[in-house]
Amino acid sequence: MSKPIVAINRYKADLREFGFLLFEQFRLDELLGKAPYEAWGVDECKSTLDACYRWVREVSGPLNAVGDHQGCRLEGGQVFTPTGFKEAWKSLYEAGWKKLSAEEEWGGAGAPITLQALVEEMLTGANTAFSMYAGLTVGAAEVIHAFGTDEQKKIYYPKMLDGQWSGTMCLTEPQAGSDVGSAKSTASSNGDGSYIIRGTKIFISSGDHDLAENIVHLVLARVDGAPAGTKGLTLFIVPKIRPNADGTLGERNDVAVANIEHKMGINGSATCVLNFGDAGTCRGWPVGGDTKLNQGMPQMFRMMNGARIGVGLQGLGVASTAFLNAVEYAKERKQGSNMMHWKDPTAPRVPIIEHADVRRMLLDMKSRVEGIRALIVKLAHHNDRVRVLRGKDEQKMAYHQGQVDLLVPLVKAYSTDQAFRICETAMQTFGGVGYTKDFPVEQYCRDSKIFSIYEGTNHIQAMDLVGRKLGQSGGQNLQAYLGDVSAFVKKHASDATLGPAVKTLGLAQEALSGCAMKLLMWFQTGNVGLVPLHANRFLEMMSETTVGWMLLDGAAIALEKRKAVPAGHPDEAFYEGKVAAAQYFARNVLPGVELKAKLMGEEDKSPLDISDAAFATV
Repeated sequence: MSKPIVAINRYKADLREFGFLLFEQFRLDELLGKAPYEAWGVDECKSTLDACYRWVREVSGPLNAVGDHQGCRLEGGQVFTPTGFKEAWKSLYEAGWKKLSAEEEWGGAGAPITLQALVEEMLTGANTAFSMYAGLTVGAAEVIHAFGTDEQKKIYYPKMLDGQWSGTMCLTEPQAGSDVGSAKSTASSNGDGSYIIRGTKIFISSGDHDLAENIVHLVLARVDGAPAGTKGLTLFIVPKIRPNADGTLGERNDVAVANIEHKMGINGSATCVLNFGDAGTCRGWPVGGDTKLNQGMPQMFRMMNGARIGVGLQGLGVASTAFLNAVEYAKERKQGSNMMHWKDPTAPRVPIIEHADVRRMLLDMKSRVEGIRALIVKLAHHNDRVRVLRGKDEQKMAYHQGQVDLLVPLVKAYSTDQAFRICETAMQTFGGVGYTKDFPVEQYCRDSKIFSIYEGTNHIQAMDLVGRKLGQSGGQNLQAYLGDVSAFVKKHASDATLGPAVKTLGLAQEALSGCAMKLLMWFQTGNVGLVPLHANRFLEMMSETTVGWMLLDGAAIALEKRKAVPAGHPDEAFYEGKVAAAQYFARNVLPGVELKAKLMGEEDKSPLDISDAAFATV
């Protein structure tokens, strides 16, 4: 018999690091106390983070291993979630964590987006599977709020914001996969504003569950006679239970759960195959009404962009707790003697944190986790600036929105690629016990693999970056980004401590700029086949440049702050760690940007030139 799973929290977070990013590096305090954040100050932000950390450690964190062990079950067409999830869902919405940054007129707290991002990191890091149910609900609600009719907003938005109803995003079909334009789901008008929906959607996260009283599916389908491809898709509101005009629940809709997927990880999350209209009575309503037909993809992209940032936060949350668990284990686990006494068989055993390779792994994880977190907070900070500047300074607002657009694919792809590798490194730090279920890192490793696949595989993110984002606003967004990096390099290149590392950043920025021009040349000269071959590499280059920049920016602040810290104060070690992480990344990761640029210059076409038969003889 397998061991019973004990509900114990293993989640860890470094709130001092959160505070540094918010108030020392990104200066959120400059926006607080003023519109639209009049009700928020530094103390309110810090107390919110403290309260959320307590909540995840007491409520959702202990259910992480429970959900992984039990998974979800399908009985009588209804999905049931693991033990404790339903109570945690109620507590989640009572605490208000999912509507922290929502508008006050809808019952939200109107908090800064940067604060919400760090709250989301804790929610998803403590229990990724559980957090997914609410994460997609927020995205679906925001789409209805942004594009729906007044009646749709009134019926759906408040209930979804309060967790009374949940939501999903239904794009993928068996024959289409990521090729959304090949969707075959259909919609036939009933002549009264509603449509009969028919089709099958797969890999639907939170497709069914017992947490909320209703589930609102956002479904892409093609209206009769609509154009082929993505231009002919309409986004429909398809509730599990149809609401009456007054918002009360009416009849059950024709939506059926065909199956729940048995997955490598996130077992507590119900990933469903949904059949719409098997009985021919599935009703859906276009988001925004009949005037918004064939506008499904632009509407869905709003949810997808939010979801991609959310997945980046998932990667960060899981990677961070894996790293912090590894640090704790390395300080406690004694094995072997110090290298300085390696010839002495009588030397005492020491904590493995004293061993050089363990220290290398820990610093490598630290630099990546803290760099990715700074990248995500940078994106959220730009979003906050957009909110503050809207209607006041359109030019500055456009700059910040442009940086958001540019950074989304980096946040989704780099954070999630690195999350799996960081979890793998954490498992290596634990050694053999890391491969067992006695410690949390093996679950972190399994859970984290999905992040690079869903919400658009990371190659899709790379193609979005090089095919769309680099050229947005006539290339001005990219030029502004490159200019920001260049200005930082110019300011700090002569710094006595950071100067060499900053110069390495400058070389990476120049290499990145050259490769952006090379991609443009390939588009223009008929070598477009080279673009998808090197898109992932370019995204990685840009991500590493940005992470290196953010780490060095934080290190420069830490060096200055450290001067005023009394000897022995905890901040002395904290600031030391900020500088060490930046130096390590600059010395061990940033030089690879130049190498990757050289590889792009080689214009290798080997994957295109090899014949299909030559891949394998089986």
